[in-house]
Amino acid sequence: MGASVESLRYSAVAMVLHWLVAGFLLANLALGWWMKQLIGLDQFEAFQLHKSIGMSVLALSILRLLWRVSHRAPALPETMNALERFAAHATHLFFYAMMILMPLTGWALVSVSPFNIPTLLWHTIPLPHIAMLHDLAGPARATAGKLSGGAHVAMAFGGAALIGLHVAAALKHQFINRDGVLGRMVPFLSATPR
Repeated sequence: MGASVESLRYSAVAMVLHWLVAGFLLANLALGWWMKQLIGLDQFEAFQLHKSIGMSVLALSILRLLWRVSHRAPALPETMNALERFAAHATHLFFYAMMILMPLTGWALVSVSPFNIPTLLWHTIPLPHIAMLHDLAGPARATAGKLSGGAHVAMAFGGAALIGLHVAAALKHQFINRDGVLGRMVPFLSATPR
């Protein structure tokens, strides 16, 4: 007798968090590349939105991680080989690292910026600078800015590649393997292998 549909799927909470974070990440990656072309108040507003989305990704990702630790994920299909299982687990670990570290490096970058612009998340919530970084002296602050900025950009490119890999793997499982993997996270698809 096969597993129940419920045991094949992620919970509704996990699905909502997944799709919220995915939407925010995609929007923020696009915004991150686009906002550099803007000038004046348009650029300021785009940066504020980018920071608001980034901090929302951080908060939702922490919630998602706490949910994931306290709720077991559905088992991977038995048809997946060891390499696919390793890739699936590694990709998820990299995603969690990226979803938490990318907003943190952005926050660090803002905290050491020579412009010293305050952040008002969603035009409402003040985000303080990270004091231990903001209070650094000139050369140390500049070094922290280069490191956090470099890490932030590297994670943006790495994150984009990881998203592409994740989507490609999900589509492979849906249309080639037909093993129901995509249905584990998409409510209107079947999670039962065909």
